[in-house]
Amino acid sequence: MSVYPFLSDAFFDALQGCGAVTPKTGWQPCHLEVDGGWMPLYARSHSRGEYVFDYSWADAYQRHGLDYYPKLVTSIPFTPVTGARWQGDISADSLWGGVQETLREQQASGWHLLFPDTACREQLQELPLVSRQACHFRWVNRDYRDFDDFLGQFQSRKRKNLRKERRRVQEQGVTITRHQGGQISANDWAFFYQCYASTYLKRGQLPYLNEAFFSTVGERLADQLMLVLARDRDRPVAAALYFFDADCLYGRYWGCLEERDGLHFELCYYQGIEFAIERQLAAFDPGVQGEHKILRGFEPVITWSMHHLREPAFHNAIADFCREEAVHVQRYREEAMTLLPFRKGGGD
Repeated sequence: MSVYPFLSDAFFDALQGCGAVTPKTGWQPCHLEVDGGWMPLYARSHSRGEYVFDYSWADAYQRHGLDYYPKLVTSIPFTPVTGARWQGDISADSLWGGVQETLREQQASGWHLLFPDTACREQLQELPLVSRQACHFRWVNRDYRDFDDFLGQFQSRKRKNLRKERRRVQEQGVTITRHQGGQISANDWAFFYQCYASTYLKRGQLPYLNEAFFSTVGERLADQLMLVLARDRDRPVAAALYFFDADCLYGRYWGCLEERDGLHFELCYYQGIEFAIERQLAAFDPGVQGEHKILRGFEPVITWSMHHLREPAFHNAIADFCREEAVHVQRYREEAMTLLPFRKGGGD
């Protein structure tokens, strides 16, 4: 039975081995080992690659003549998906003691725990941590038999629009194939990396991850990988890479070398939904942001982060900020729920 891939030794070995998380890139590893367990912990010199945005907090520190960096962060680097945040049975007291000691050693401004699951949050609820909310989108499998069964829950007009969107991809001569684990060839990986890197280079940025990372996870996590390839005739034009475990599919990386109408939705959403239904996975997390996911059946869900700042005045100010922000996040989620494409009350 496959387990959550992003806390595995293989995933972290790949991150560190490829040079993506090093002091040079702003990720100083100072992982916590207590009670026979392990928790990823980094001293950060910036906030890029976290997807929980605290730049305004850093600016406020600077305006008051204080250093926000280094800060301590527990997260899966470059991977904003909810899940467990430590291995083993670590007690809250032991964890907190280890974090406090590392805060002193690193002279860090505070500790930030990003995208913990419910079990993590409940275990830490007695600690002096500020909870922050965000709204992301997730597909939920309600025992669908197949993709048509899923679409059968849509309002008629929205169902027709989605089918038309999928047909457009076919009408452009594009064929889609899915490959798992050992089915992914060296040429497939090389093409995928071109696609992945292009999404950053188009914005004038360097990609966070290099080919060595993907070759490592391709070897060590092969049973938990699914690659979707799009070809125009015999020419590959786009690719999307997913991870999965026994419960959830995770859409992680995508890119295209040639634009095609509707191709992003097909590779990143519809192929993932079909795969999740076939594997009887409970959920599909397609990644952060993107209100366009709502009309495609991805439901708004609350995600969390937890924060502690050593400077009491700032800790209290951020607690106030997060309480006010949560009101807006909840309101946004409620509004997003009204936009879902599903039939109401079983009618069309």
